[in-house]
Amino acid sequence: MFKVLSAERIAPKEYDLWVEAPRIARHARPGQFVVIRPDERGERIPLTIADFDAERGTIRIIFQAVGKTTTRMASFKKGDAIQDISGPLGRPSEIGKLGTVMMVGGGVGIAALFPIIRALSQAGSKVITVLGGRTSDLVIMKDECGRFSDELIITTDDGSEGVKGLVTDAMKTVAGRGGKIDQCWAIGPTIMMKFCAMTASELGLPIWVSMNPIMLDGTGMCGCCRLTVSGAIKFGCVDGPEFDGSLVNWDEFMSRLRQYKDEEKISMERYQEEVGDLSWL
Repeated sequence: MFKVLSAERIAPKEYDLWVEAPRIARHARPGQFVVIRPDERGERIPLTIADFDAERGTIRIIFQAVGKTTTRMASFKKGDAIQDISGPLGRPSEIGKLGTVMMVGGGVGIAALFPIIRALSQAGSKVITVLGGRTSDLVIMKDECGRFSDELIITTDDGSEGVKGLVTDAMKTVAGRGGKIDQCWAIGPTIMMKFCAMTASELGLPIWVSMNPIMLDGTGMCGCCRLTVSGAIKFGCVDGPEFDGSLVNWDEFMSRLRQYKDEEKISMERYQEEVGDLSWL
């Protein structure tokens, strides 16, 4: 069992947990994830490690309540316990003094981007960060990302904060200044990452994306998390989660993500019948 040390709602349907997990915290690296089973009857889901503290033995999980399991996790309070957490899993991000990097985050994907931003900054890279969301209240971790960024650009679809527009617009603006961009990262909703990858290709920039396929065991045994990269089958859990965005078969990937939509809807409806009102989300 893993004790929940703090639980906070940080945006509409987005939640922030610090959890006691000393072994995972000691070995965690930016870009890695864990597989969580909230209770004995729960399913296993992958969530990126948003932060970790080896000395305190804690890890941070930030997630959006979109289905039964994440909605169940949204109800956790300080002192509650999570049944199982496996990790750290996946290949860590390639961190180093890379020159100038452009970091693009959207929605809850900003949480996965943050430890990479911090590590790159601490390694001596110049970090230009672009964070986006539909509205201002959906752009999370602005202060934390800004603390480790040489420049922070906020974009919102409705213009409620920063520049009105999409993160891809900001990518073009940054690239249009003429300075060299040595590497990009984009983490967020799948459709956002797809268009960030397309934009990076248009601009001639290398880009890493963090893929979030359907996953079960997280160790490469089940094959659920397969995706096609450069014409070859890869497993998100052991070959990723980061891949060259220009080489991902995005249409196939998005089709696989929709594979169990009907079952997910039924599961959520049954859970709501069981627990009642969910307006607090």
